[in-house]
Amino acid sequence: MYHANAPVLQAEAVTKNYGARCVLNAVSFTVAAGERVALTGPSGSGKTTLLNCLGGVDRPDSGSITLHELRIDRLDSNGLARLRRERVGTVFQFFHLLPTLSVAENIELPLQLIGLPSAERAARIDHFLSRVGLAHRADALPSQLSGGEQQRVAIARALIHRPDLILADEPTGNLDSANGANVLALLRELTDETRTALVLVTHSEEAAAICHRRIHLRDGRVSHVS
Repeated sequence: MYHANAPVLQAEAVTKNYGARCVLNAVSFTVAAGERVALTGPSGSGKTTLLNCLGGVDRPDSGSITLHELRIDRLDSNGLARLRRERVGTVFQFFHLLPTLSVAENIELPLQLIGLPSAERAARIDHFLSRVGLAHRADALPSQLSGGEQQRVAIARALIHRPDLILADEPTGNLDSANGANVLALLRELTDETRTALVLVTHSEEAAAICHRRIHLRDGRVSHVS
Protein backbone atom coordinates (compact mmCIF):
# COMPACT_ATOMS: atom_id res chain seq x y z
CA MET A 1 0.00 0.00 0.00
CA TYR A 2 1.41 3.39 -0.98
CA HIS A 3 1.18 6.53 1.11
CA ALA A 4 -0.50 9.74 -0.05
CA ASN A 5 2.78 11.65 0.18
CA ALA A 6 4.77 9.00 -1.72
CA PRO A 7 5.68 9.79 -5.33
CA VAL A 8 3.24 8.58 -7.96
CA LEU A 9 6.10 7.92 -10.36
CA GLN A 10 9.73 7.21 -9.60
CA ALA A 11 12.44 6.72 -12.21
CA GLU A 12 15.78 5.59 -10.83
CA ALA A 13 18.97 5.46 -12.99
CA VAL A 14 16.99 4.62 -16.14
CA THR A 15 19.39 3.69 -18.94
CA LYS A 16 18.55 2.72 -22.52
CA ASN A 17 20.88 1.87 -25.39
CA TYR A 18 20.17 1.32 -29.07
CA GLY A 19 23.14 -0.66 -30.27
CA ALA A 20 26.27 1.30 -29.37
CA ARG A 21 24.29 4.52 -28.83
CA CYS A 22 23.31 5.47 -25.29
CA VAL A 23 19.92 7.20 -25.55
CA LEU A 24 19.20 7.47 -21.80
CA ASN A 25 22.03 7.59 -19.27
CA ALA A 26 21.06 7.03 -15.61
CA VAL A 27 18.00 9.32 -15.62
CA SER A 28 16.35 9.74 -12.19
CA PHE A 29 13.37 11.83 -11.06
CA THR A 30 10.05 11.56 -9.21
CA VAL A 31 6.56 12.95 -9.87
CA ALA A 32 3.98 13.58 -7.14
CA ALA A 33 0.18 13.34 -7.36
CA GLY A 34 -1.20 16.32 -9.24
CA GLU A 35 2.26 17.45 -10.32
CA ARG A 36 2.94 18.44 -13.92
CA VAL A 37 6.49 17.85 -15.13
CA ALA A 38 7.83 18.96 -18.52
CA LEU A 39 10.55 16.95 -20.24
CA THR A 40 12.49 19.44 -22.35
CA GLY A 41 15.66 19.38 -24.38
CA PRO A 42 16.89 19.35 -27.97
CA SER A 43 15.81 16.77 -30.53
CA GLY A 44 17.63 13.51 -29.90
CA SER A 45 18.10 14.18 -26.18
CA GLY A 46 16.03 11.12 -25.18
CA LYS A 47 12.69 12.71 -24.25
CA THR A 48 10.40 10.45 -26.28
CA THR A 49 12.41 7.33 -25.41
CA LEU A 50 12.02 8.20 -21.73
CA LEU A 51 8.28 8.76 -22.16
CA ASN A 52 7.99 5.38 -23.91
CA CYS A 53 9.80 3.70 -21.02
CA LEU A 54 7.52 5.39 -18.48
CA GLY A 55 4.47 4.06 -20.31
CA GLY A 56 5.81 0.55 -20.76
CA VAL A 57 6.03 0.90 -24.56
CA ASP A 58 9.80 0.51 -24.34
CA ARG A 59 11.86 -1.23 -21.67
CA PRO A 60 14.99 0.26 -20.07
CA ASP A 61 18.19 -1.76 -20.16
CA SER A 62 18.83 -0.96 -16.51
CA GLY A 63 17.37 1.11 -13.70
CA SER A 64 13.83 1.03 -12.34
CA ILE A 65 10.50 2.73 -13.04
CA THR A 66 7.86 2.50 -10.31
CA LEU A 67 4.24 3.66 -10.55
CA HIS A 68 3.11 3.72 -6.92
CA GLU A 69 4.11 0.22 -5.79
CA LEU A 70 4.28 -1.29 -9.29
CA ARG A 71 7.65 -1.88 -10.99
CA ILE A 72 6.85 -1.10 -14.64
CA ASP A 73 10.24 -2.32 -15.86
CA ARG A 74 9.55 -5.81 -14.48
CA LEU A 75 6.11 -6.34 -16.05
CA ASP A 76 5.51 -8.91 -18.77
CA SER A 77 3.51 -8.05 -21.90
CA ASN A 78 0.17 -8.83 -20.22
CA GLY A 79 1.09 -6.70 -17.22
CA LEU A 80 2.13 -3.82 -19.48
CA ALA A 81 -1.14 -4.03 -21.39
CA ARG A 82 -3.06 -3.90 -18.11
CA LEU A 83 -0.95 -0.96 -16.94
CA ARG A 84 -1.76 1.07 -20.06
CA ARG A 85 -5.42 0.07 -19.89
CA GLU A 86 -6.00 0.86 -16.22
CA ARG A 87 -3.37 3.21 -14.82
CA VAL A 88 -1.88 5.34 -17.58
CA GLY A 89 -3.50 7.79 -20.03
CA THR A 90 -1.72 9.05 -23.13
CA VAL A 91 -2.13 12.18 -25.25
CA PHE A 92 -0.37 12.21 -28.62
CA GLN A 93 0.61 14.99 -31.01
CA PHE A 94 -1.60 13.54 -33.76
CA PHE A 95 -4.61 12.70 -31.56
CA HIS A 96 -4.88 8.96 -32.52
CA LEU A 97 -8.67 8.93 -32.39
CA LEU A 98 -10.43 5.99 -34.03
CA PRO A 99 -11.93 7.45 -37.22
CA THR A 100 -15.03 5.24 -37.37
CA LEU A 101 -16.10 5.95 -33.77
CA SER A 102 -18.00 9.04 -32.64
CA VAL A 103 -16.62 11.51 -30.12
CA ALA A 104 -18.56 9.82 -27.31
CA GLU A 105 -17.47 6.34 -28.44
CA ASN A 106 -13.81 7.36 -28.59
CA ILE A 107 -14.02 8.73 -25.05
CA GLU A 108 -15.87 5.63 -23.84
CA LEU A 109 -13.31 3.15 -25.16
CA PRO A 110 -11.04 3.02 -22.06
CA LEU A 111 -14.07 2.39 -19.87
CA GLN A 112 -15.15 -0.55 -22.04
CA LEU A 113 -11.65 -2.00 -21.84
CA ILE A 114 -11.78 -2.03 -18.01
CA GLY A 115 -15.33 -3.40 -17.97
CA LEU A 116 -17.12 -0.49 -16.29
CA PRO A 117 -20.94 -0.87 -16.15
CA SER A 118 -22.88 1.04 -18.80
CA ALA A 119 -24.57 3.46 -16.39
CA GLU A 120 -21.22 4.53 -14.92
CA ARG A 121 -19.75 4.82 -18.42
CA ALA A 122 -22.60 7.10 -19.50
CA ALA A 123 -22.23 9.34 -16.44
CA ARG A 124 -18.49 9.76 -16.93
CA ILE A 125 -18.87 10.42 -20.67
CA ASP A 126 -21.45 13.14 -20.01
CA HIS A 127 -19.19 14.73 -17.40
CA PHE A 128 -16.10 14.77 -19.59
CA LEU A 129 -17.94 15.89 -22.73
CA SER A 130 -19.17 18.84 -20.70
CA ARG A 131 -15.74 19.57 -19.21
CA VAL A 132 -14.01 19.64 -22.60
CA GLY A 133 -16.82 21.70 -24.14
CA LEU A 134 -17.96 19.09 -26.65
CA ALA A 135 -21.35 17.91 -25.37
CA HIS A 136 -22.89 19.26 -28.59
CA ARG A 137 -20.47 17.17 -30.72
CA ALA A 138 -20.97 13.80 -28.98
CA ASP A 139 -22.17 12.07 -32.16
CA ALA A 140 -19.65 13.68 -34.54
CA LEU A 141 -16.84 11.69 -36.13
CA PRO A 142 -13.22 12.84 -35.67
CA SER A 143 -13.07 13.92 -39.32
CA GLN A 144 -15.83 16.44 -38.60
CA LEU A 145 -13.82 18.14 -35.82
CA SER A 146 -11.08 20.73 -35.85
CA GLY A 147 -7.62 19.78 -34.60
CA GLY A 148 -8.24 21.54 -31.30
CA GLU A 149 -11.53 19.69 -30.82
CA GLN A 150 -9.86 16.36 -31.62
CA GLN A 151 -7.18 17.01 -29.00
CA ARG A 152 -9.85 17.86 -26.42
CA VAL A 153 -11.47 14.49 -27.16
CA ALA A 154 -8.07 12.83 -26.72
CA ILE A 155 -7.59 14.52 -23.33
CA ALA A 156 -11.04 13.37 -22.16
CA ARG A 157 -10.21 9.83 -23.32
CA ALA A 158 -6.87 9.92 -21.48
CA LEU A 159 -8.47 10.96 -18.17
CA ILE A 160 -11.84 9.20 -18.16
CA HIS A 161 -10.63 5.95 -16.60
CA ARG A 162 -9.01 7.90 -13.71
CA PRO A 163 -5.40 6.91 -14.35
CA ASP A 164 -2.54 7.57 -11.96
CA LEU A 165 -0.43 9.14 -14.70
CA ILE A 166 -0.91 11.04 -17.96
CA LEU A 167 1.86 10.94 -20.55
CA ALA A 168 1.66 13.65 -23.21
CA ASP A 169 3.95 13.79 -26.25
CA GLU A 170 3.96 17.27 -27.87
CA PRO A 171 0.17 17.64 -27.31
CA THR A 172 0.08 21.07 -28.98
CA GLY A 173 2.62 20.31 -31.71
CA ASN A 174 -0.06 19.93 -34.40
CA LEU A 175 -2.21 22.91 -33.34
CA ASP A 176 -2.19 26.62 -34.02
CA SER A 177 -1.37 28.93 -31.11
CA ALA A 178 -4.98 29.66 -30.12
CA ASN A 179 -6.05 26.00 -30.09
CA GLY A 180 -2.79 25.09 -28.39
CA ALA A 181 -3.45 27.58 -25.60
CA ASN A 182 -6.97 26.18 -25.10
CA VAL A 183 -5.67 22.61 -24.92
CA LEU A 184 -2.97 23.57 -22.40
CA ALA A 185 -5.50 25.38 -20.21
CA LEU A 186 -7.70 22.29 -20.29
CA LEU A 187 -4.82 19.97 -19.36
CA ARG A 188 -3.91 22.24 -16.46
CA GLU A 189 -7.49 22.48 -15.17
CA LEU A 190 -8.29 18.78 -15.46
CA THR A 191 -5.06 17.55 -13.88
CA ASP A 192 -5.64 20.01 -11.02
CA GLU A 193 -9.20 18.72 -10.57
CA THR A 194 -8.31 15.03 -10.76
CA ARG A 195 -4.88 15.26 -9.03
CA THR A 196 -3.45 13.22 -11.90
CA ALA A 197 0.31 13.34 -12.40
CA LEU A 198 1.36 14.59 -15.85
CA VAL A 199 4.64 14.08 -17.70
CA LEU A 200 4.74 16.25 -20.79
CA VAL A 201 7.34 16.08 -23.58
CA THR A 202 7.52 19.42 -25.34
CA HIS A 203 9.63 21.90 -27.30
CA SER A 204 7.01 24.57 -26.56
CA GLU A 205 7.71 27.24 -23.97
CA GLU A 206 3.94 27.71 -23.56
CA ALA A 207 3.43 24.02 -22.80
CA ALA A 208 6.35 23.88 -20.37
CA ALA A 209 4.92 26.93 -18.60
CA ILE A 210 1.85 25.01 -17.34
CA CYS A 211 4.15 22.57 -15.52
CA HIS A 212 5.41 22.83 -11.96
CA ARG A 213 8.91 21.64 -12.91
CA ARG A 214 11.04 21.15 -15.99
CA ILE A 215 13.50 18.31 -16.40
CA HIS A 216 15.91 19.25 -19.15
CA LEU A 217 17.63 16.40 -20.98
CA ARG A 218 20.79 16.66 -23.02
CA ASP A 219 22.55 13.67 -24.61
CA GLY A 220 20.42 11.27 -22.58
CA ARG A 221 21.21 12.80 -19.20
CA VAL A 222 19.35 15.18 -16.92
CA SER A 223 21.31 18.40 -17.47
CA HIS A 224 19.24 20.49 -15.06
CA VAL A 225 15.88 20.76 -13.28
CA SER A 226 14.01 24.05 -12.94
